[in-house]
Amino acid sequence: MPQPASPATTLDLDRMLCFAIYSANGAFNRAYRPLLDRLGLTYPQYLVLMTLGEADGLTVGEIGARVFLESNTLTPLLKRLEAAGHLVRRRDAADERQVRVSLTTQGRALLQDACAVTQSLAGRLSISEAQAMALRDSIAALRDTLAEAGSIETAAGDRDG
Repeated sequence: MPQPASPATTLDLDRMLCFAIYSANGAFNRAYRPLLDRLGLTYPQYLVLMTLGEADGLTVGEIGARVFLESNTLTPLLKRLEAAGHLVRRRDAADERQVRVSLTTQGRALLQDACAVTQSLAGRLSISEAQAMALRDSIAALRDTLAEAGSIETAAGDRDG
């Protein structure tokens, strides 16, 4: 008869999916940092530039939803990018409550340099492009499942409270 897993086995960090993802995130941050430092960007700023490169003129809320940042984190980041001349923020003419964000010419040039960062890092991975895309898709599906579970729990808590 198999023995039940001991707490030491079930709590082994190397066996935990959440720790593997957390530590991989840290490794990605360490790999990106020197490349982005040369461009004067943080990783979240890099993500915002990439997002605006995909679709310019987004609202702050749309950018936040795309990069998974709350507006209280995103607004100071956008202000720093604007002060550096990489983007402009303007009130939406149709809805003054909305702020639309667009890349400047300087921001577009920086985005081109930032794309080289992604290519440089991708070249250092020891996996094929197909493996990288499959891994990305699996992690994104896991993220979405966890987000959905969190929203279900939040809604249940709201009803219970």
